[in-house]
Amino acid sequence: MAIPTLPLNHADNFQRRAADRYHLRLHRARSVVLTPSELVEVRAAQRTFEGAYVRTSLGQFSFALIVLKIFTAEFYSIGALFAVYGLGVLFVGFFRRQQGNKQFFSEVGSDGLDRKKFRTSGNVVVVLTALSIAAYACLLGLTLRLKS
Repeated sequence: MAIPTLPLNHADNFQRRAADRYHLRLHRARSVVLTPSELVEVRAAQRTFEGAYVRTSLGQFSFALIVLKIFTAEFYSIGALFAVYGLGVLFVGFFRRQQGNKQFFSEVGSDGLDRKKFRTSGNVVVVLTALSIAAYACLLGLTLRLKS
């Protein structure tokens, strides 16, 4: 029995109609009907991550509001930075939800073999890491500018 290998050309992974490529129990992703236990599992994962991103962004908005209300005008740029960072985290949460809809499906390869697919949230982690590094680099720059 031959072990199926993935094709070297990964251009098929970036097609526009992913809902036509991904299948669950022989149904296309856009027309699949989940069982009650699968639906509970998907909803629980979405609630967990959505809640985390929303709570984080609300925390950033609250801190930005505190900085803008309590501190003097020289700190306004730091408050605005935290507001923008909170908005960025909120958009990353939306991106995570959009990406999460593509995690649990299988794909029929060009050779006709059914392959189980599970996509991790690595792309969301990369986006959030880049956003956080950029925000903290800006915060460091704004803090150093306060000394002068």
